Amino acid sequence: MTLFARSGTARKGLVPLICGALAAGGLAAAGVATLEPGVAAASSHREAPLISGTPQYDNTDLYAFVSPDKPDTTTIVADWIPFEEPAGGPNFYTFADDAQYDLHIDSDGDARDDLLFRYTFRTKTKNGKTFLYNTGPVTSLDDPDLNITQTYDLELVRLKGGHAMSRTKVADDVPVAPSNVGKASMPDYGKLRSQAVYKTAGGAATFAGQADDPFFLDLRVFDLLYGGNLSEVGRDTLKGYNVNTIALQVPNDLIRQSADQPVVGIWSTTQRRNAQGYYSQVSRLGNPLVNEVVNPQADKDRFNASQPSHDAQFLKNVTNPELPKLIEGIYKIDAPAEPRNDLVDVFLKGVKGLNQPPNVRPSEQLRLNTSIKPTMHPKRLGVLDGDNAGFPNGRRLTDDVIDEALQVVEGELLGAKNDLGDAVDANDKKFEKSFPYVAQPTEGSRGALAKGTTAGADVKSQLGDALSPASATGGTDNTVLVAGSAAAGAAGILLIGTVVAWWRRRMQRAY
Repeated sequence: MTLFARSGTARKGLVPLICGALAAGGLAAAGVATLEPGVAAASSHREAPLISGTPQYDNTDLYAFVSPDKPDTTTIVADWIPFEEPAGGPNFYTFADDAQYDLHIDSDGDARDDLLFRYTFRTKTKNGKTFLYNTGPVTSLDDPDLNITQTYDLELVRLKGGHAMSRTKVADDVPVAPSNVGKASMPDYGKLRSQAVYKTAGGAATFAGQADDPFFLDLRVFDLLYGGNLSEVGRDTLKGYNVNTIALQVPNDLIRQSADQPVVGIWSTTQRRNAQGYYSQVSRLGNPLVNEVVNPQADKDRFNASQPSHDAQFLKNVTNPELPKLIEGIYKIDAPAEPRNDLVDVFLKGVKGLNQPPNVRPSEQLRLNTSIKPTMHPKRLGVLDGDNAGFPNGRRLTDDVIDEALQVVEGELLGAKNDLGDAVDANDKKFEKSFPYVAQPTEGSRGALAKGTTAGADVKSQLGDALSPASATGGTDNTVLVAGSAAAGAAGILLIGTVVAWWRRRMQRAY
């Protein structure tokens, strides 16, 4: 078990405040956390049987925070398509044309959405006679060499009692930032990213496209909680992988009930069109880790298809969680007594005095108090370390939800002081300082240089097969390009041709 020091002066008085808060995302983490490693699985990557086979519809993470450079606005970041290998062409990563990607806002705490932001996408192929994603260097989103393009519409639906009252087209035909194929194809990806940021007339901003996966953790937890001996921990398993991101920045006054009731509940869903043309919900995400480790296999698909207003059906999964028992069985760490009512209350309602709306109806949502100003120097443990602008009051990109949940589940807020964590404290890439804040995606051409070459060197006149991989052994700088190999290959072809000609002449000979 590894203990990590942290400043704790502020958290002592916050115990009652946070108590179950972390339960939401933390439940899961808790157990695993016991140990030094981080808990859990990715926040919601491939977490349920059905959705794990359809990554385009798989909502992996949800973040919501008061914008650090525009505190009168809230930014929502939602990710889809887990484990995008940057070089995974020629069919790179697109949003599904037969899906509705939705961001839900509950402004009054009644477990029903009052606002819904809906993204729908269209894919276009310029030239169907090539296998290429791009046919040349792409310097802008309308570049003719970008063969596969996507655009989207953004619609705002106002609801009451679960029924749509009005629909407004917020944005139309907005271009999507493409997959970062590599430096030869996308020499200035930052320019493409900036062109994909669209500002609406109402003071909102929107972005859709590929980004670095902002979630950070060690995923070996699924190998019976790090193999039962913690021999491999501290590795950011998601390092180098990308996701498809939707980011939306909206005025606080648009989403909250009033200045006196500034708490909003937020969750995201994916709806997929079936063969009859109807849409059905296949993915749902509010707090991190809930469907990973709180819900058992039998409930995972049902949770993904459910609404927050029906969350009472999952209550037992929270009051009697499996994870602490599993940890107890493997590492002999006593699981907290059940039922876990201490966690349930805050998990389903928000932290009283911080982000619990009045007359709240219990349900699983990511709750954010939009009146809490962002901090100049965010603490990775958020509320647990006295930073009320962080998780579980919303979720920032830098929040270490694994460690937070871990410590709470293991009794930090109940008097069992600990500094447990998974030894992965930050993302491998720095986040941007302005909208959409997520880091740029890892590019496909990120491999090591072949031996004997240098960055920017032009060796295209030489045969690729003759280049030695950087990891190859036994070669020298002078043998990187084995010109002779090409000659040998040509000689071989000539020899084969000669043999074939001889054989044909012999077959035609009369005996």
